[in-house]
Amino acid sequence: MIRINNLQKNFGTKKAVDIENYTIGQGDMLGLVGNNGAGKTTLFRLILDLLQADRGYVTINDIDVSKSEDWKNFTGAFIDDGFLIDYLTPEEYFYFIGKMYGLKKEEVDERLLPFERFMNGEVMGQKKFIRNYSAGNKQKIGIISAMLHHPQLLILDEPFNFLDPSSQSVIKHLLKRYNEEHGATVIISSHNLNHTVDVCPRIALLENGVIIRDIRNENNSAKQELEAYFNVGVEEEAVVEETVVEAAVEEITEKEDKTVEEKNSEA
Repeated sequence: MIRINNLQKNFGTKKAVDIENYTIGQGDMLGLVGNNGAGKTTLFRLILDLLQADRGYVTINDIDVSKSEDWKNFTGAFIDDGFLIDYLTPEEYFYFIGKMYGLKKEEVDERLLPFERFMNGEVMGQKKFIRNYSAGNKQKIGIISAMLHHPQLLILDEPFNFLDPSSQSVIKHLLKRYNEEHGATVIISSHNLNHTVDVCPRIALLENGVIIRDIRNENNSAKQELEAYFNVGVEEEAVVEETVVEAAVEEITEKEDKTVEEKNSEA
């Protein structure tokens, strides 16, 4: 489905993405995890041809994304609310997306039915523009619009952001079912390890733009490995902070001792 070949993207001196070779198969459900700045969103933007690579390329079904737009016919994505047309109502936006893919209004209405619980009565029929919705409901509108035309490749960046716990639970169920029923490739990124492990049988761990681990996740088996990795980072940071504090205390103590000595000598 997706092949990444010698892909690099730099921002000044910072290497945001540096992936030699990586393949995501048809029907894979992949979770992309990593700390802030690991390169998750940049990688998504390179896959979707929203950024120009400094080196290398990405193919989707053997189509170089930078040289043809044919892959867009079977791809759905939501990265952030910049993907939305916020001066439309949700209904207008969904019908617009449907029209782009040759769907009639009746077909769009039918495809919205499985999302009724996810929308929770807060999206449709509100008679207001998308820009006036909460961040959580904008997130819902974006996710639904990405799935509306039943894409064979679905990419969602931080889909659990801004959602209440009930909505997070519902979207996890919807994504799993979508992957199973349509045999679609689903790629999500998330800071929430529990959600990612619950949903994704395969997990890619990014560090400084490099995929350092490709983990098979059976019955949440990846949870312990991921927690160990991220806890090591936290512990290392704590050690650094402790060292800094100790140095600062030592410096203050030395200054105080010196001041006392000076006063004693003056006396």
